[in-house]
Amino acid sequence: MPELSASHRLRIGRYAEHNRIYLLTANTLKREPVFRDYRLGRLVVHQFRQAQVQGFADSLAFVVMPDHFHWLIQLHKGSLSQLMCQAKSLSTRSINGTSGRAGSLWQQGFHDHALRREEELLRVARYVVANPLRAGLVEKLGDYPLWDAVWI
Repeated sequence: MPELSASHRLRIGRYAEHNRIYLLTANTLKREPVFRDYRLGRLVVHQFRQAQVQGFADSLAFVVMPDHFHWLIQLHKGSLSQLMCQAKSLSTRSINGTSGRAGSLWQQGFHDHALRREEELLRVARYVVANPLRAGLVEKLGDYPLWDAVWI
């Protein structure tokens, strides 16, 4: 049996259930710190908001780090793969057009984690929004421009 690539292994056993809450993570290609330019990070945030406006998912919390994002969502329609494909492809097009880049922006695939307990929700949301603090990018969460949570 041929060995599967890392992106294909991520898909094994993936099941998307509507109204379930998921933590989604995607990395930039070669972990390039594209979103050190906050302007470009705002274009990713725009795609998160568009997904909500279009009814695909409620965005509960997110952070766009220099080379990846974490996005806590409640899925409403479609699949996780469709949601991520749309967010990644539309953000790539927008970022490439704005910055003069060309080609792929994101690594193939993404990581997903389904939350199973209510008490896990706030713990995961805190983990998401505290990423810039843990990475040493800021000393106070309010100083980092590329995050949001419905509870704040």
